[in-house]
Amino acid sequence: MTTDESAPTAAPITQLIERANGGDAEALNRIFSALYPELHTLARARLRRAAQLTLLDTTALLHESYLRLVKLGQLNVESRAHFLAYAARTMRSIVVDFARARLAERRGGGAPEVLLDTAIAANVAGAPEAEIVRVHDALQELAQVDERLVRVVEMRYFGGLTEEEIGAALGVTERTVRRDWEKARLLLAIALK
Repeated sequence: MTTDESAPTAAPITQLIERANGGDAEALNRIFSALYPELHTLARARLRRAAQLTLLDTTALLHESYLRLVKLGQLNVESRAHFLAYAARTMRSIVVDFARARLAERRGGGAPEVLLDTAIAANVAGAPEAEIVRVHDALQELAQVDERLVRVVEMRYFGGLTEEEIGAALGVTERTVRRDWEKARLLLAIALK
């Protein structure tokens, strides 16, 4: 993935982003088409972190992200890197929603809970969906401290973006991204204990 604005596709992407920001649905379609390989890589990186959620595959995640973005009717991004960061955040949201739905199903989907064996309860609590929700909740707590740290985690951990791409999307230096990443990792490690 590159954020080099002098790349041959950068100018058309920038123009398409401007049009999509104005509500042009066709421009959003063209952005998705042009960035599909990069978005697919983001989706694959996101699902790699949730490998045991086998019901959701890379293509399904990517297409659900597209549908959510189309539903908005209008983008509010500034650049290719910002669009990719936004897509990574949308993908994280979809995986968290999916994990919560799976946890609800495992817990009876609203039916009264009757545990027959404590081992069953331990399996549900240790499920990958539960871990995803725990990380999401920890990120929400971290957002109370510093919203930018959450954006760095989303783009790097969930989206697989480089420090350069994250810096471009957030308007900060690569050094700041590295410091934010280390700070976020420390705070998340504490929150997840």
